[in-house]
Amino acid sequence: MHTSERVNIKGAVSAQVNAVFADVKTLYQQLHQMPELPFQEYNTSARLAESLETLGYDVTRNVGGTGVVALLRNGEGPTVMLRGDMDALPIKEATGLEYASNETATTPSGNEVPLMHACGHDLHSSCLVGTAAVMARLKTQWSGTLMLICQPAEEVFGGAKAMLADGLYERFPRPDIILGQHNMPALAGTIGHRANSTMAACTNLAVTIHGAGGHGSMPAQTIDPVVMAAHVVTRLQSIVSREVPPEETVVVTVGKLHAGTQANIIPHSAELEINIRSFDNALHRQVVASIERIIRAECDAGRAPKPPSFQVLNETIALHNDPMAVDHVRLAHAEYFGDTHLYAMPRLNGSEDFPFFGNAEAGGFGGDDIPSVYWFIGATPAERWAEIPGTSVSQKMRHLEMPHSPYYFPGNDVTLRTGIEAMTVGALAYLN
Repeated sequence: MHTSERVNIKGAVSAQVNAVFADVKTLYQQLHQMPELPFQEYNTSARLAESLETLGYDVTRNVGGTGVVALLRNGEGPTVMLRGDMDALPIKEATGLEYASNETATTPSGNEVPLMHACGHDLHSSCLVGTAAVMARLKTQWSGTLMLICQPAEEVFGGAKAMLADGLYERFPRPDIILGQHNMPALAGTIGHRANSTMAACTNLAVTIHGAGGHGSMPAQTIDPVVMAAHVVTRLQSIVSREVPPEETVVVTVGKLHAGTQANIIPHSAELEINIRSFDNALHRQVVASIERIIRAECDAGRAPKPPSFQVLNETIALHNDPMAVDHVRLAHAEYFGDTHLYAMPRLNGSEDFPFFGNAEAGGFGGDDIPSVYWFIGATPAERWAEIPGTSVSQKMRHLEMPHSPYYFPGNDVTLRTGIEAMTVGALAYLN
């Protein structure tokens, strides 16, 4: 693209963002006030679908549950898919915002919980609608098909697979490139990119160890599942230290261990929930297999009356950004924002279900993998960023609230505007 064309595109995008920003900010505040649990995003998805229909998009609701797909066909050219997520978390909001959430909901297990958009999915959805508005206003500047995905249930790694299983790439165009973004507590107005290994695979595994309970004074007449569980917890730590190559990063965490009701009762069972994270899908499967092997062996050693029970609560694969596509998008962002507004994103142990959309095997769709790029927009206002100790992005972020905190709030004006611009520029990099 010639310099004059870049200037024209930047001016055109900036002007249209200015034109739609007030409406997008209002939408963001509305979404923030009405968070909904995974696969319960009925009001959120309806509000987003209405907004996209008003902009002239061909909208389909209830894809994969509460998912929304919106298409804008604008002549010949590639299909670019933009994805935003919608679901919230069972957290009591403590931001003090005038439009803070006071909502509650009932979980699938029947518990009433407070609700909060503590991960910024309301921001992501609002940026998606803002991008849709800007792209509709700039139809003379691009050619191809824009495909927008409002995805449910990212927090439980269920929404992407549900939309794919509901025929996402059969009912709608198969994209040539998939773009997504997430907020992070970096400096607002900046964008982080990373090629190849970017976010971790994750498995949350529930385990029940079976015993034979009885009176605490007569342990020889019981089979104690608590002792077996204790051995499991300590033995699992040897997987990382003795089975994983030192250059690899793997985390095994026992986040839940529950057994018994009082001191003098040996229970019939012990329940564990284990979180596994890694950056290599094959290694990840190996670690999960090792966990199951160790638990079975400890149960055999402890004389368990029957084998342990395993249930995968949820899981996702590692996120690997296509390096050529990252370079392409990063160049477009650099031309629009300037190099000083870009940073090298460190690899994250956090996880996403976004990579299912591009991975043919894991996503369950035919053909080759689809290249994808997932970048990160900063969410910390400049005044606070300047006060935080550290010289690098990673050092400063260690001192800031992270997503899933009751105090986390990424929805400042600079971040919202940057999110709209980054996604618009990313789409135009392929459609212009």
